[in-house]
Amino acid sequence: MDFLLQLLDYFRHMDTHLAELLRQYGGWTYAILFLIIFCETGLVVTPFLPGDSLLFAAGAVVAAANKPGDPALNILLLWVLMMVAAIIGDSVNYQIGRWLGLRVFKEDAKVMKTEYLRRTEAFYAKHGGKTIILARFIPIVRTYAPFVAGASRMDYARFLTYNVIGGVAWITIFLFAGYFFGNIPAVQENFEYVVIAIILVSLIPPIIEWLKHRREKAAGEPTQA
Repeated sequence: MDFLLQLLDYFRHMDTHLAELLRQYGGWTYAILFLIIFCETGLVVTPFLPGDSLLFAAGAVVAAANKPGDPALNILLLWVLMMVAAIIGDSVNYQIGRWLGLRVFKEDAKVMKTEYLRRTEAFYAKHGGKTIILARFIPIVRTYAPFVAGASRMDYARFLTYNVIGGVAWITIFLFAGYFFGNIPAVQENFEYVVIAIILVSLIPPIIEWLKHRREKAAGEPTQA
């Protein structure tokens, strides 16, 4: 329970914690942020790490620190490093999925069923590019999508193209949104609500897909006599 409360506090006051991190570690903050983004996208076991909100908060902290005497990060260098972390992360996740995919999917498994793998192969064959790009903007899904792409043997050249497009778009939008809008007084005063709003908005697409799947499943079920 204490861990969950600390995690909640971190998310609510992410800008404050990042500013303190920058004061304590200076240039090493680049490496810390790089590692977080890499793990959030590259390791299927760490989907709980912050992504959208972290990038937004990082952009806001960089803008706020642009004062004489304050420890500061270079926004362009941070932008490049975060894109590299995101792209490499997805590529590593893809390779892990490609290596483990057929081993973790079993006919009698409760979660990793071979049936799910076959469905994923068909889905990626039809929507692969859109899936990889849009998954960047959906928490948890962006961690799982490259793993499934690898497990389903999606063509790597095709995957890498969409990986780069999605990674560049995701990092650019959220990092510079924080940089240009994070220091607006209304945003600073209500930063925790802005973070919550970012998380809620990012959850809208999977909720819509879930509801759509429920309707399609219900429509396909035979009517009881």
